[in-house]
Amino acid sequence: MRTEQQALKLSLAGVLLVSALGIGFGLFSGSFAILFDGVFSLVDAVMSIVSITLAGLIAKSASHGLSRRTHDRFTMGFWHFEPIVLAVNALLMMSVAAYALFQAISALLSGGRDVEFGPAVVYAAVVVVLTFVIGLIEHRANKKLDSALVAIDVKGWIMAGGVTSALLIAFLIGALIQGTDAEWLMPYIDPAVLGMVALVLLPVPFSTLRRAVAEISLVTPPELKRQAEAAAGGVAESCGFLDYRVYAAQQGRARTIDVVYYVPEGKGMRSLEEWDSIRDETRAQLNGDDPHSWITVSFTTKTPPPQPRG
Repeated sequence: MRTEQQALKLSLAGVLLVSALGIGFGLFSGSFAILFDGVFSLVDAVMSIVSITLAGLIAKSASHGLSRRTHDRFTMGFWHFEPIVLAVNALLMMSVAAYALFQAISALLSGGRDVEFGPAVVYAAVVVVLTFVIGLIEHRANKKLDSALVAIDVKGWIMAGGVTSALLIAFLIGALIQGTDAEWLMPYIDPAVLGMVALVLLPVPFSTLRRAVAEISLVTPPELKRQAEAAAGGVAESCGFLDYRVYAAQQGRARTIDVVYYVPEGKGMRSLEEWDSIRDETRAQLNGDDPHSWITVSFTTKTPPPQPRG
């Protein structure tokens, strides 16, 4: 897979297949754990469609392939939607897991649930193979793509594989204890597994949610701030400027960096070519050729604002 969209489309096909299997086998076997697996995959499929659409828009924006009307409406591009999609995805995953936990507790308190373990074992075995194969393919592709959208998708496949592996083990145990002295435990196996899976899945998307909220809130990443200040500081010293200020944020793959140089009065009589050369030097140190970078360099003779304390 050469592009982000190809990776996400493969994932979407796999998610739709797993979702159909989960909902079908869940209804047939009476297993809420399998049904939850199918619904979880369906939510993932919806978000995959959104991610594919967004990835296409970002790629077209970076290559100037948007229509005139779309470009006029989104002159800043579509990068800012990436953390929003990640946040919604994480919130949906956590909501589905919380609802599954509630259902599991309710079932345990009401005497459990009867399940046909034969079809359940077949479903779990097939889906375990599918999830790990697709997750491995995407993981290898993302070593070159380095996409946040593909990365969270790989994490989703790993989560799905772990969940289904737990289901497979539990269903095998349920099938083995049938007809033994422990048969009374069979109605409790499905809700117990569902509860454990929900507890495991509930906090997993939290790190993605926290990062997405930080990007939506324009929280400056420390590494980006250090890089921008090092570049601006070096240029300011070599050009004899009084001071500089850096304002930086990251939203998804996009970096927004504003650098303001404070020039001594009487020292601003340079040609436009010289000022452009200083801009180019600053941008070069900040990898300004990256199509996902939005770097602005400006100059003023005004007094620089005071630096924050501490």
